[in-house]
Amino acid sequence: MSRIESTLARLHSEARAGLIVYLCAGDPDFETSLALLDAAGEADMVEIGLPFSDPVADGPILQGAHMRALAGGQTVAKTLQLLGDWRRRRSDTPAILMGYLNPILAYGVERFMRDAAGAGADALILVDLPHEHGHAVRQLAQAAGLSLIQMVAQTSDQVRRAKILDQAEGFVYQVMLNGTTGAQLVQPELQMGVLGELRACTTLPIAAGFGIRTQEQARTFAQAADLVVVGSALVQAIQDGPSEGAVTRCRETVRAFLNALRSGAGDDRPLADALDAIQTRD
Repeated sequence: MSRIESTLARLHSEARAGLIVYLCAGDPDFETSLALLDAAGEADMVEIGLPFSDPVADGPILQGAHMRALAGGQTVAKTLQLLGDWRRRRSDTPAILMGYLNPILAYGVERFMRDAAGAGADALILVDLPHEHGHAVRQLAQAAGLSLIQMVAQTSDQVRRAKILDQAEGFVYQVMLNGTTGAQLVQPELQMGVLGELRACTTLPIAAGFGIRTQEQARTFAQAADLVVVGSALVQAIQDGPSEGAVTRCRETVRAFLNALRSGAGDDRPLADALDAIQTRD
């Protein structure tokens, strides 16, 4: 099994939702970023952001991370180097590269997929790649052994959602906000309904992300999702204090969210059906 499938199987055995955390590569510099990734690697999966000058899906907190990384000289090549260095320390934690299409086009799509897989990536999320234009990119990703994770918005109608799900692999990322990352969720009961609608349309595991800022929110969405994504809250925690304590704050924040999800272990989880579907498909 892939690292993602192995992690999903472990989460199923633990009867809990998994934690995915996001950090922007190179924020604030290469060495600090590597140390932060080491700490973040205690999560079940890690999203590593590819710094970009125009991260249109990101709110102010993650925009700041992108700008600090770029100011420190972070590039696509350095991000893959960072991933490779981290992978030698963390052999089992799935790594998902997350970013925007432009830097990958500039690097060369086929070259990027090959180099990303060689560095130890497991999957890729391209926030601004619509499914209508994703076929060629997905083929190159799959040829390199990478999953191209699909995102579903709350505004996606049934027809569009079905087309997106037809291309989905690994897991499906449900965007929990009609807006940029980092905003507070104001009506969680409505978002839970969105997860229920998506669950009825796919047997793949579901990740809930964008706007999950508190441990209580994470615990609530873990009742309906298989994976919970935390980004802005982690980056904010790292920034809220002296730089010498950033790695400690990162590790403590990851552990706090993990504990919140573990506290709900034992509930009747919907992950089993998704795992059965993966095994049947393989």
